[in-house]
Amino acid sequence: MTPSPRPDPKVLLDPKDHLATELLATLVGFETVSSATNLPLVDFVEAYCRRHGAAVERVVDGTGEKAALWITVGPADRPGYVLSGHSDVVQVEGQDWTHDPFRLTEVDGRLYGRGTSDMKGFLAVCLALLPEMAAAPLARPLHLAVSYDEEVGCLGVRPLIAHLRARGIAPLGCFVGEPTGMAVVTGHKGKYGAKVTFRGRACHSALAPAGVNAVEYAARFIDRVRLTAEGLARDGARDDLYDVPHTTGLTALVQGGTALNIVPDRCTVGFEFRAIAADDPRGLADAVLAYANDVLVPEMQARDPACGIAVEPVIDYPGLDIAPDAPLVTLAKRLAGRNGHAKVSYGTEAGLFQSLGGIPSVVIGPGDIARAHKADEYVETAELAECAGFVRRLIAESCA
Repeated sequence: MTPSPRPDPKVLLDPKDHLATELLATLVGFETVSSATNLPLVDFVEAYCRRHGAAVERVVDGTGEKAALWITVGPADRPGYVLSGHSDVVQVEGQDWTHDPFRLTEVDGRLYGRGTSDMKGFLAVCLALLPEMAAAPLARPLHLAVSYDEEVGCLGVRPLIAHLRARGIAPLGCFVGEPTGMAVVTGHKGKYGAKVTFRGRACHSALAPAGVNAVEYAARFIDRVRLTAEGLARDGARDDLYDVPHTTGLTALVQGGTALNIVPDRCTVGFEFRAIAADDPRGLADAVLAYANDVLVPEMQARDPACGIAVEPVIDYPGLDIAPDAPLVTLAKRLAGRNGHAKVSYGTEAGLFQSLGGIPSVVIGPGDIARAHKADEYVETAELAECAGFVRRLIAESCA
């Protein structure tokens, strides 16, 4: 992704935009890591939006501990535009933070806190401008979509999209506010990842041929993933708008064995494929799993029928690929004051809005993905101001 021009970090928010900073402080204060409930944040956002006259629908998950919000301002009987963000953030354990990660800290135009870039800064700007949306003579509605569990597989947006489909809601387009430095992103890779557990037969290592070594069979599977990835890098399709222009695959987790003198009877492997639009990550995963089932498992079971593998899907989301001349892309560039577009290797909910909901989508938001998921995550006040300008122009567009 070609870096976009960065705003001057010394530029301050317009005084009337300080509400965005205040709201961001509140949002950061909710510790919405994916292992915890997001309902306190949802309660706050719902009450705030209702107070300003917005219509709010809550879509609760099966546990009752998580919820998504669908917020509408303006005439709901016609298609409009969606501003979408997720409420969850990643863990902070094991990270060396200079500041309290769940208390917003401002230093020289930088706002530090978990989720400031990814992506509560975007949500704060949208909420801060909701009163302006409510006061505007909107000819078409503006929606805010607030999801959960994006960081663990884009889970919470799926029932929200299903809710919209069931109600026959078909927006004109969706702007997903992941951190892009307000660059217009028209594509991201799709991903499929899974854990494969190899069940072997243990025995004393002095009698190794009598056992079935789960670690060694797992190693052969890992090598298959590696060879597939190398083939894609060498001979696969290309999309030069990505910083890594081809589909990738790798093994990122291996757990097996108990002692050096015991043939291991168990080994778990975690692997993934991230694919450009020309490739299918699930199909690539199925191919390496077919090698395990067709080649490795018969060898293991020939020595002990109780051996085998178990597959646990971990993550599965589609990529995004919208034409650079699509109306929504043209609109996004005009609202952002940008001529170019880019693609990113990380995943977002935009691919799900487009594939499951039939809603054209682009990714555009304040902040930088390079700051996300690490200690001292921050967003600049200038970036929030630029995002506010984008949303204000969208409000004006929706009045036309």
